[in-house]
Amino acid sequence: MKRIAVVIAIVFAPAMTAAAEKPDWAFPTTEKEQPAPRFDGAMLRPAPAGSALSITRAKADDFYEIPNWYPQMYPAMPKIVQYGNKETQVRACGSCHLPTGTGHDESAYVAGLPVNYFIRQMADWKSGDRKFSGTMVQMAKIITDAEIKDAADYFASLKPRPWIRVVETDTVPKSYIGQGNKRLVHPAGGTEPIGSRIIEVPENEEDVVYRDPRSGFVAYVPNGSIAKGEALATTGGGKTVPCAICHGQTLQGLGDVPAIAGRHPNYIVRQMWNMQNGERVGTSAALMRQVVDKLGNDDMLAIAAYVASRAP
Repeated sequence: MKRIAVVIAIVFAPAMTAAAEKPDWAFPTTEKEQPAPRFDGAMLRPAPAGSALSITRAKADDFYEIPNWYPQMYPAMPKIVQYGNKETQVRACGSCHLPTGTGHDESAYVAGLPVNYFIRQMADWKSGDRKFSGTMVQMAKIITDAEIKDAADYFASLKPRPWIRVVETDTVPKSYIGQGNKRLVHPAGGTEPIGSRIIEVPENEEDVVYRDPRSGFVAYVPNGSIAKGEALATTGGGKTVPCAICHGQTLQGLGDVPAIAGRHPNYIVRQMWNMQNGERVGTSAALMRQVVDKLGNDDMLAIAAYVASRAP
């Protein structure tokens, strides 16, 4: 009888969706072997037009005093955004997310995030509901509630702006993952097939390595990705749920649900994969389970390409 019960349980158990293999291209990690950098640590950058600041490449990576290139571009930054808290080893938020909140490929675009959503995500990092990114896990455990609120209010006050240029292609510039998990065009040049990847590189490498918030990124995606992503995002395609139901018709957010339009596509892929594979749980992720359960990596890629191509 016990064997029969086990067989019945197996036959009638709900079908489990096979998790997608981890798309390593969306999770950049600094490569062990690095080419000679275009901009070494001692290289002094003269003040660019519109700025009075001149710093070395190494100083740009000071996590406790971020480069304030253009104070006229954004509101006065609270201490936690510009300087962090060196005593507790909480990095300045702007070191990764920039004073404009637009971020880099390896981080997140946080400009315009609803305050409550921002605070909830920090709580998820602290509780372990969000597991990816050791830096965020570590800092969430020691940052104060007052610092989180200051950062949330600041980034919510920033108006999202165009930052990602999505280009469909068969071939991409050869690239590598540099220091700080930044994908950069390889100095040796050359091209390679894109395959089933999104390759996101700076429009201007100097701006990115010096943490200058003037110019963003070009995201290369496979040919046909945007149209495929549009079909999935707008109709569900029998695999998912239309994005507009929660994120609004323009995908620019709805209430406390964040915007996804014009965001880093690799970040979008990371979040969908993490939610599908239990690396991100909690209230926000629970609402996404039906969205991601049946998606393969190519589906996630296509959705990310489409939403990244939309106006933020």
